[in-house]
Amino acid sequence: MVTDMEVDTNGEDDSKGGMWALEQKIDQPMDEEAGRLKNMYREKKFSAILLLRLAFQSLGVVYGDLGTSPLYVFYNTFPKGIDDTEDIIGALSLIIYSLTLVPLIKYVFIVCRANDNGQGGTFALYSLLCRHAKVSTIPNQHRTDEELTTYSRTTIHENSFAAKTKRWLEGHVFKRNALLLLVLVGTCMAIGDGILTPAISVLSASGGIKIDHPGMSTDVVIVVSVIILLGLFSLQHYGPDKVGWLFAPIVLIWFLLIGGIGIFNIWKYDTGVLRAFSPVYIYHYFARRGKNGWTSLGGIMLSITGTEALFADLAHFPLSAIQLAFTVVVFPCLLLAYSGQAAYLMQNKEHVYDAFYRSIPESIYWPMFVIATLAAIVASQATISATFSIIKQANALGCFPRVKVIHTSSKFLGQIYIPDINWILMVLCIIVTAGFKNQSQIGNAYGTAVVIVMLATTFIMILIMLLVWRCHWILVFIFAALSLIVECTYFSAVLFKIDQGGWVPLVIAAVFLLIMYIWHYGTVKRYEFEMHSKISMAWILGLGPSLGLVRVPGVGLVYTELASGVPHIFSHFITNLPAIHSVVVFVCVKYLPVYTVPEDERFLVKRIGPKNFHMFRCVARYGYKDLHKKDDEFEKKLFDNLFMFVRLESMMEGGSDSDEYSVYGQQTRRSKDFLLPDTNNNTFSSVVDLTVSSGDSIVPAKSSYHVNNSGMSSGQVSSHTEVDEMEFLTGCRDAGVVHIMGNTVVRARRDSPFYKKICIDYVYAFLRKICRENSVIFNVPHESLLNVGQVFYV
Repeated sequence: MVTDMEVDTNGEDDSKGGMWALEQKIDQPMDEEAGRLKNMYREKKFSAILLLRLAFQSLGVVYGDLGTSPLYVFYNTFPKGIDDTEDIIGALSLIIYSLTLVPLIKYVFIVCRANDNGQGGTFALYSLLCRHAKVSTIPNQHRTDEELTTYSRTTIHENSFAAKTKRWLEGHVFKRNALLLLVLVGTCMAIGDGILTPAISVLSASGGIKIDHPGMSTDVVIVVSVIILLGLFSLQHYGPDKVGWLFAPIVLIWFLLIGGIGIFNIWKYDTGVLRAFSPVYIYHYFARRGKNGWTSLGGIMLSITGTEALFADLAHFPLSAIQLAFTVVVFPCLLLAYSGQAAYLMQNKEHVYDAFYRSIPESIYWPMFVIATLAAIVASQATISATFSIIKQANALGCFPRVKVIHTSSKFLGQIYIPDINWILMVLCIIVTAGFKNQSQIGNAYGTAVVIVMLATTFIMILIMLLVWRCHWILVFIFAALSLIVECTYFSAVLFKIDQGGWVPLVIAAVFLLIMYIWHYGTVKRYEFEMHSKISMAWILGLGPSLGLVRVPGVGLVYTELASGVPHIFSHFITNLPAIHSVVVFVCVKYLPVYTVPEDERFLVKRIGPKNFHMFRCVARYGYKDLHKKDDEFEKKLFDNLFMFVRLESMMEGGSDSDEYSVYGQQTRRSKDFLLPDTNNNTFSSVVDLTVSSGDSIVPAKSSYHVNNSGMSSGQVSSHTEVDEMEFLTGCRDAGVVHIMGNTVVRARRDSPFYKKICIDYVYAFLRKICRENSVIFNVPHESLLNVGQVFYV
């Protein structure tokens, strides 16, 4: 069943999704209960012993990538060798202050505080902004979403600098699109990290084989690296939970060993390297080396890689544990490791190409090689897991095609596996490893990806500090100035390496960015089409209770993008078929800019039209971190909430004057909009169950009728009505449930530019064809599925 329709969706929807008002009120305020619920999602206070244990566990998940940087930093800083040993001191000084300014001060103590209820990453920052300003490009939010316990938001004074920033950001659609593009660029570069981190970490660790066998071919190292990568990606479907208990001990041993070896090398070779803690040697370094010193920053940059993965993996542990682990273990051990390598190079500058392994005492070389390889695998695992999480967040926010998501742990919901993405990452990672064959070019690519992600985070953090934290503009300026000076300096350095491998993450990011933007564009246009083409409720009411058709036993679940109004597919359905189900439920599944929606707040239910129409609306709300696997009980949960709504509706009719009801967890509120006092009888009349969406408000339909509660015992009436309707709904459900889903095909107009036709008619159409259907996600039986097709042109 397909129809063609051409609509102009270029206009911006002024309603911003606020056309459906779900007014709620209860007899007794539940602020205290809601406060207790909300506190469940705030960071808890931990005992000292528990905090130490969590800090220990965070080493294996959060710091693997950052901790393996000593494997390759000095080699990528001096790819042509060291001319003057004083350059080693200057490079070490740059490493020390880079680690201090970026991971320690900026990320661990500032950026990580901008988490979304414990969730980190670029999309978490974007979700915070979407809650504090109307910057979401899909306007499907409503004020009832703000009542969620996880929808934390601060109020902004109208005349404050934050309010001015908010109005500026909301002022034009171009600014919202630019913000989304910035988020997508940062996300795509983070995906590039998921490809380059395993390549450079495993290749650098495997390179230790050649130290004991100098005549060994580089191809052997490549083969060993590829075998390790194949094993790493092939075991992803088991999830880190199976071997995760090994990660933290491995990384802790790694940090202690590199720190201990660093102390040994400083004592044995040159204690004078400690003068690198003076920043004056940075000036001398650039003065001596000039342009070569500037371009070497691309290698220095690798000392802070893994910092973005630190922020993306924030969800696994409380912030205090991550801060403790970094300041007590990670930071000092990294400083000692780099200082020890610098001390060794002061007397062995010709060994810069494999400084890490050369600086290891011979007696512990092979145990250290094993630990280094394991640490590289752990670091790779952390970035791969972070990539899966990023893809899932992008999926939930409408920026990536729906893909199969497998949850590998019943204990830790954040541990997921995405088969399609896993194999794509594996192929690209092996191509990068086998194609470049050396650390230098991969390092250049890696540095380019990392610095662009950091720049994107800085720009988003400026808005966070203004809108969410409402910091004074001077503090925002200081943060922005220091961050941009450091990161733009690094960025200018990696630009010199574009032709030496730096182009790789740009190409990877460009491909993913194209996919994400085209998918998001198609998603927005489909939503705008639904908004513009929805049918009038008055037309439905004019058809009468039978809708002009034969009402057959059963329940029809009509899935729609809309949280308000009647979708066009419904009119297309009833005008082409002679019958419709006795009960019709419009189901809207939407994702909100929150990390999760509690199960008892997930469904909102409302009646549409008079009771004898037997039409309802149900909105199922999810956060970007909620389960996205097959929901075997979705239908059962929906009917449970529908029955709960009918019971509460009958009870409220018997004891109050409500005309409209919603199920918000187990709370209901009564509407004040249509409360009409009858001064003659000292009773109340109420407009019953007949409302029509109009703009941003709910207005009573013309055919509304009044019930005077003084004629009969309201309790008897409501009880009788409840039993009758419950029996009717149960009988219809037992007769059969049909899931009616719209299959909207988007095509470019004939007069569209050539590039638009390619993007819409081929790229977007292909993505729609391979993406996972909602019927699979909600476990809809094939025999109960009915697709209603329609075509529209943009």
